[in-house]
Amino acid sequence: MAVERTLSIIKPDATRRNLTGKINAVFEDNGLRIVGQKRVQLSEAQAGAFYAVHKERPFYGELVSFMISGPVVLQVLEGENAVAKNREVMGATDPKKAEPQTIRAQFAESIEANSVHGSDSAENAANEIRFFFAETEILP
Repeated sequence: MAVERTLSIIKPDATRRNLTGKINAVFEDNGLRIVGQKRVQLSEAQAGAFYAVHKERPFYGELVSFMISGPVVLQVLEGENAVAKNREVMGATDPKKAEPQTIRAQFAESIEANSVHGSDSAENAANEIRFFFAETEILP
């Protein structure tokens, strides 16, 4: 198995409810190390650019508005097969369909306010990490 890095975002619904530590404990308990982390307030331009792949979808405007509605915690997670492991730990996008011990089953408010974002491929992880982090901000 390969050691990988992936991007994680703890979304505004979770930061508003002070769940950062509890969510990070789930990552760490599942073998993912936090090697980069910062709490930020995304601008509309940043959120729009980050989610540009969804620009033509009907939920794009609501997604951008949600992501700028409060602070987020941007993180680089590292571990064996980190992309797949993070997606497993996050659970299904719809918290009603997520496995019980996943982050979304435990903490998400709805399918839209689902507490976390994670990269969906190694290629996207590399691009998403570069979008938010300089290499000097990632410390193994």
